[in-house]
This record gives sequence, structure tokens and C-alpha cells, in this order.
Amino acid sequence: MTSTTSQRARPHAGPAWMVLSLACACQFMVILDASIVNVALPSIRQDLGFTPTGLAWVVNGYLLTFAGFMLPGGRAADLFGHRRMLVAGLFLFSASSLAGGLATAPEVLVAARLAQGMGAAMLAPATLAVINTSFTEGRARARAFGAWSAAGGVGGMAGAVAGGAITTGLSWRWVFLINVPIGALLIVMAMMAAAGTRTGRREPLDLTGAVTGTTGLAALIYGVMQSADHGWTSVLVVGPAVAGLLLLVVFIVVEARFATQPMMPLRLFKIRGVAVGNGMLLLFGGIAIAMWYFTSLLLQNVLGYSALQAGLGQTPAAVMFVVIARWAAALLPRTGVRPLVLAGCGCFVAGFGWLAQAHADSGYVTSVLGPTLLIAVGIGLTFPTLMAAATAAVPEGDAGIIGGLANTASQVGGSVGLAVLATAASTRAAMEAGGSSPAAALAAGYDLVFLMAAGLGLAIAVVSLLLPRHRHG
Repeated sequence: MTSTTSQRARPHAGPAWMVLSLACACQFMVILDASIVNVALPSIRQDLGFTPTGLAWVVNGYLLTFAGFMLPGGRAADLFGHRRMLVAGLFLFSASSLAGGLATAPEVLVAARLAQGMGAAMLAPATLAVINTSFTEGRARARAFGAWSAAGGVGGMAGAVAGGAITTGLSWRWVFLINVPIGALLIVMAMMAAAGTRTGRREPLDLTGAVTGTTGLAALIYGVMQSADHGWTSVLVVGPAVAGLLLLVVFIVVEARFATQPMMPLRLFKIRGVAVGNGMLLLFGGIAIAMWYFTSLLLQNVLGYSALQAGLGQTPAAVMFVVIARWAAALLPRTGVRPLVLAGCGCFVAGFGWLAQAHADSGYVTSVLGPTLLIAVGIGLTFPTLMAAATAAVPEGDAGIIGGLANTASQVGGSVGLAVLATAASTRAAMEAGGSSPAAALAAGYDLVFLMAAGLGLAIAVVSLLLPRHRHG
């Protein structure tokens, strides 16, 4: 790309600190809203009269559209401009948050959460694209990814604490309403700081690819979500999952053979970092679920913590993650991707192996705090590194779609990982229920999950050997 073209691609970009603050704030808000409502669910059910099945869609509706719409959201950022998609995503996210906070019927709240997920799907790839196009020098780019990753991690961990505090001190409605003023502020920042980057080509959005890809992902994730309630052999699981896989096959064929301007250019997978990095992100999604979700269940269902106490109990690990992610970002230009990933996987194996020894009589410090700090070191070393690897060496005009792909890989890995690990935990707990206390049976199930997560860590280490040997950056 010539310098003239580069200058045209970044009109009215703000200072680097403001661009990075904007990207991190958007990522924090998107990830926060995936978990902040969990603590508020009992109050929401009581006020709006949800059925137990319907209540699950307050969480699942957001996750479904968030994961399903990220690929078209990323491509739209490339075609129509990163700043436009940030502003549009923030507007949709904030407006749907307002609708959710004012909802007086279950259907309204679920519809608002579906719209929130779509707004998040527009935001997440755009934030990655903004980082990719605004920070091109290796060291600055690595540090930006470290900050962005830390913001997402803190958002995920802050959900339980913030949700409990807001629901207890104010009302469950403020879990949603708080996004409105924050979103308005971020829209102003986006107009001031984000460059209006776009491909410069007058291309239509690949509607066939968008429909088949989005519908396929949504159907697959929907089917996987049903496994917890209906079992893996149920038609409610197999039907949507198979339909989703078939639609994804159609999507690949359309993108490879028929689309003149494909939404997901398959040529990008010829870049080894893109292919291998996204493969590792799929596996990493299961590790993240095992760490944050199942550790929280261990604290609550086995050790007897409240949801708020469990959130506070995981706070030291969240702080450790932030510190290590920033440190890893500084190391990445010097060490390259593979050493950091292998070191992180070593922490996963050791940490999850230690955590798998927890039982109903375990103490917090020796059985939970120690191993979760070690696992947090592994997450801090690997997550920003994998994101950087999966989005490196990509043409600027494809920054949005590659950001959407990386986020999708992580989200799909988390959704499938949650379903598989939850099934394993419940099966193991049921086997132990006859001769053990309920807490001991649950502990046995969670211990199996943690051993499986250690196996995922080993799998990531093996896949990382396919990465190029040269240093990143």
C-alpha cells in the first residue's frame, strides 16, 4: 500500500492512547455483558415472570447472536469503515440495553438481548481492526493487544461482582441501563478517535455468504446449547447441530467457488498464523470456560460461596491475568509466539492438574487460589499472543473480517467447550452420587473438567508447533 493510500485510509484518527482506550472500553463492555446478568437472573425471573427455560435465553440470546453475527460484522467493518461500525454497534448496543432495562415482559427482554448480541458482534471485530490498522509497529501492536486482551478478561471477571453489587444496591434493570451513558460517551470517543478506515473498494456485502455463515453458526451453537437440558442424542440437539454444519459446508463452497467478493476470503487461511492461530483459539475457548465458569461453580456448589463471594474469590486471578497479559505483550516482539504459548500451556497443565485435586473439604488458599493464579499466568501468556498471531500479516482491507474470525473461533470454542465439559461434569457427578455427598459428587465432576482442560492445554502446545519459527512482529 502506498503512503498516499495509507493516509487516506486513516482520516481524522485521534491520538494513540485515545484509540486504544476506545478499543479496550468497547471490548470490556462487550465481554462484561456476557456475564453480568447471571447474578441478576433470580430477580429478573421474579419481576417479569420468566419460566426456567425462558430465563436461560436472557443469557443464551446474547451469546447466540454475538457469536453468529461476528463474521458479517467484521466484513462490514472492512467495507463500510471501522469507525462507522463502531458507532453503529455502540448505538445498537446502547439502544437495546435501554430497551432491556425498561422491559416489562419476558419477550421484550429476550429480544433486547438478541439485539445486544448483534451490537456486540459489530463492535468486537471492529475493535480488533482498529488495533490492527492503528498500531502497525510490532512492539506497539503487541502492547495494544495485551491491553485489549486484559480489558476483555477484566470484563469477564467483573461481571459477577458488578452484577451482584448493582442488583443488590439498585435494581437488576441497572445492569442494562448502565450501558446507556457509557455507550453515549464511547460514541463520542469513536467519532473523535477512530479512523474511518475502509477497503477503498466499492464492494457489496456478500449476502449469500453472510446468510449461510451466520445461520450455520447460529444453528450449530443453538444445538450445542440445548445439550445441557436434552442430552446429546436428542433431536433438539442433533437437528440444529447437523443443519448448522451443513450450512457451514455450503458457506465454504459458496465462498470458494461462487462469491465474486467473498465475505470470508479463504485465501487468508494460506497465512499460517491465521490458520494455526484460529485453531488454537478454538481450543482456548474451552480452557477459558473451565477456568472462569467451572471454578465459580466449584466455589459456590462445593465450597459454599455466594455468587458475589465467588466473584471476589476469582478476582486475584483476574488481576494476575491483567499483569501477565501486559508483560507478555512486551515480550512478544522479542520471543515470538511459540515460546509464550508453550510456557502458557505448561501453566495450564500444572494449574488444572493442581485444581483437579480440590474436594469438599478443601481450603481456598491451597486448593483454589494457588492453581487459579497459575492458570491465570497461562491465560495471560497465551490469549493476547494467540490473538496477535491469528490477526498478523493480514492485508489492511481484511482487518475487520479477520478480527471477526478470531473472535468467532474463541466464542465457538467456548460454547462447544461449555457443552462438552458440562456433560462430562454432570455424568461424573451422577456416577459418584450414590456413595458420596452432593458436594463431593459435584467436586468429582468438576475435577474431571479440570483434567480435560489440562488436556486442552497439551493440545494447544502441540498445535503451536505448526507456527512459523520466526519472531512475531
